[in-house]
Amino acid sequence: MCEIKLHVRVPMDAWRQWIRHRTANVNEYSTRYSVAIDAALQTKPDQWRLQGTINRQGSEGFLDPEQGKKLSKQEQELHRLSRSIYEQRINLGVAREQARKDLPLCTYTEAYWKIDLHNLLHFLSLRMEEHAQYEIRQYATLIGEQIVSRWVPLTWEAFVDYRIKGGYFSNAEKEILKALYSGDSEKAVQVAQQVGFVSYKDGKLRPNLERLEFEQKLQELGITPPWK
Repeated sequence: MCEIKLHVRVPMDAWRQWIRHRTANVNEYSTRYSVAIDAALQTKPDQWRLQGTINRQGSEGFLDPEQGKKLSKQEQELHRLSRSIYEQRINLGVAREQARKDLPLCTYTEAYWKIDLHNLLHFLSLRMEEHAQYEIRQYATLIGEQIVSRWVPLTWEAFVDYRIKGGYFSNAEKEILKALYSGDSEKAVQVAQQVGFVSYKDGKLRPNLERLEFEQKLQELGITPPWK
């Protein structure tokens, strides 16, 4: 069995998503026993993302950099203040497990992460996906492109071909495609309405995440959605 062990340093908010994959052996740095790492992820003024309107768990676009400057400055002040308060508590003898409670989620943690190749590829397929949170997607992409590609190059090539760049269609999407390829755009729209992809309000398309993802697949195939 192919296995790999990585020593990673990750912000706590991204680590919470990372650790949900319970298919690895993890030995994490403990702030109950040791002083918290004095480092936190900082956001550049042009990296503040806007809330997604269709995928409400995600983000889309960026805040104006001028407004971002103010947020980045506030972020730095918050980091300094939270660290200062934490260190005051430690110096006064407060238990580490309690002193840490107000540290921001952007504080880094470290861990040794051991995982087999099969589960690692599953992790990468989920976390390299474009809807994954940007921060963890950056880690997954680096692991894949800089480590896995050199460790098991043939496996990585097949993984990219079939999982990352390969496409698949749900049964509903297949039915719409059948109608499109037969030249029946009207039936394609009817099927899309039946499966809930397409609905209208005041003559305008309602937002729908499944339809948006399907439209992206159609775009890759050079097909114009019939409901546009």
